[in-house]
Amino acid sequence: MTDVTTAPKTTAKPILQLVGVKKVFGDFAAVDGINLDIREGEFVTIVGPSGSGKTTLLRMLAGLEAPTSGNISLHGELMNNVPPNKRPTCLVFQSLALFPHKTVGDNIEFPLKVKKIDPAARKARALELLRMVRLPESYYGKNVMQCSGGERQRVALARAFAYDPEVLFFDEPLSALDYKLKKLLEKEFKDLHRQTGKTFVYITHSLEEAMVMSDRIGVMRAGKVVQIGTPEEIYGRPVDRFVAEFFGEVNSFAITRDGFGKWNAPELASPVTIAPGREPAEGKATVIIRPENMRFASHEGDAENILSGILFNEYALGSRVQYQVRAGKKTYLLELPRGAAVSPGPNGEVMIGWDAADAIVVEA
Repeated sequence: MTDVTTAPKTTAKPILQLVGVKKVFGDFAAVDGINLDIREGEFVTIVGPSGSGKTTLLRMLAGLEAPTSGNISLHGELMNNVPPNKRPTCLVFQSLALFPHKTVGDNIEFPLKVKKIDPAARKARALELLRMVRLPESYYGKNVMQCSGGERQRVALARAFAYDPEVLFFDEPLSALDYKLKKLLEKEFKDLHRQTGKTFVYITHSLEEAMVMSDRIGVMRAGKVVQIGTPEEIYGRPVDRFVAEFFGEVNSFAITRDGFGKWNAPELASPVTIAPGREPAEGKATVIIRPENMRFASHEGDAENILSGILFNEYALGSRVQYQVRAGKKTYLLELPRGAAVSPGPNGEVMIGWDAADAIVVEA
């Protein structure tokens, strides 16, 4: 699989550049020849399944690991063997790594104390940072372990900004928080990024975090970045089936071209209609349709591609309802806004379909 790099839609200069970066442990390549530019002021999120190499990549970017080969540059200066404390960067760990016996103020001021900033200036900066991360100034003297999980997350952010880094690295910082708090902090991370103009490089397992916060998302698999692009590009124009399926639920159809040039799927009685310009070069491919792009049909002319099935179940998803339709040995998913009427026929029979323009076509 090739390593794909897509330039962001910005005129900002690259602040971080990776050229052929590889990290080998014994016979295993955890990171396998990555080429990547990260632009100044970007919010870039790296996602991928467990073992894909994203954490190893982050550790190299932060200086906790040296690459086996290749180069990592910051503002054009080689960083391969520069220790973390000599880089204008900061890593926010998943565990937060706060000092449990110290106050909120002491934790935030720690980088300033190391820099030998005088106490009055340290406190003034700590109070400023508390306001920035939306914590009351009264928390300055509070023991950090008396804070909630979300509050400690904010303290860790404030301490990171106290270093005044050019690049902030985040290692799954929201993974231990409950859903409602995650949703709140996703927006606050994005707000802080916009407010400070810093470069953020963020690692997560959460596809929702990546979609909500990022300017660009890099998808890793087996040590390589297989696609990088905007959330819209990753979701709507994935380069392959792996990326499509990794970013949400899909309906997929294996198609083959017959001797008449038509594309056929075993599930469909009629040839598959493919949008102009999207026909694959090979004789077989996969058509992928997101659940929100599938719909119920009352007759065969209601969509360009139609199949029949049995309405098996439905699931309330807040403002949407997801429907499960079984056709043969396969199950298909549709999502409609809550309140949309669905009336199955006798024995729950329904027709479902999609238009060619709403499908993603990838090589098999």
